[in-house]
Amino acid sequence: MKLIVGCCGIPVSRSRYFETLRAVELQNTFYDLPSEGWAESFRSSIPSDAIVTVKAWQVITHPSTSPTWRRMKHKPSGNLDNYGFLKPTKENFEAWEKLRRVSLVLRARAIVFQTPPSFGYSEENLRNAIEFFSTIKSREFLLCWEPRGTWNQHPEAVAKVVELGVVHVVDLLKREPVAIPHEARILYTRLHGLNGEVNYRYRYTDEDLSKLLHVVTKYSNLVDEAYVMFNNVYMFNDAARFKSLAKESGLTVI
Repeated sequence: MKLIVGCCGIPVSRSRYFETLRAVELQNTFYDLPSEGWAESFRSSIPSDAIVTVKAWQVITHPSTSPTWRRMKHKPSGNLDNYGFLKPTKENFEAWEKLRRVSLVLRARAIVFQTPPSFGYSEENLRNAIEFFSTIKSREFLLCWEPRGTWNQHPEAVAKVVELGVVHVVDLLKREPVAIPHEARILYTRLHGLNGEVNYRYRYTDEDLSKLLHVVTKYSNLVDEAYVMFNNVYMFNDAARFKSLAKESGLTVI
């Protein structure tokens, strides 16, 4: 198993970041999808062996009523009601194609679809998720889904999406994935802080990081790659500390 450690975003200068870490999950791709020109410039500014993953454009995962839409400078065209919630609509698939092209330029390894708590479990939402991921499925990227809200009470429903080869993204210090996809032996965790479902101001303790390493190590015979992405205020230091701890344990760490 290769252990890939990074942050959700780059909280320090690029040069400092990539001196310490070799993986990043880009966040600007969620708020306002950058151009292919920006993607080409960014890719050429970082080490050639750096691993890039991206957070999916919010118009695919979040409805137009979401507060995060207000941060978009360039809103999509078409019927706004047809965006978000992984709906298998013309608008969402057009947005996916734009995201796909930018991600190809970035040489992204994975795309993370984080759905909001308002996209909770229902038969309709499950059908939409299955149809959406079935339609965009390809060998170009790992498709990863971080469901929030009531999906956590319906692991059997999440498992139906995982059966498509979609990676179930979780915070490993709160819960574990319902299954590992047969087609993609991948573990992907996003760490949002403890003492609450999301607590960005949390600083991970040595004990927390040791526990995290223990949980990740349990999957060493089940997965080929484990992505550990920190998403808190202190993410750069926490990720660097975790990477050092993992190296000391003898794991193959990137």
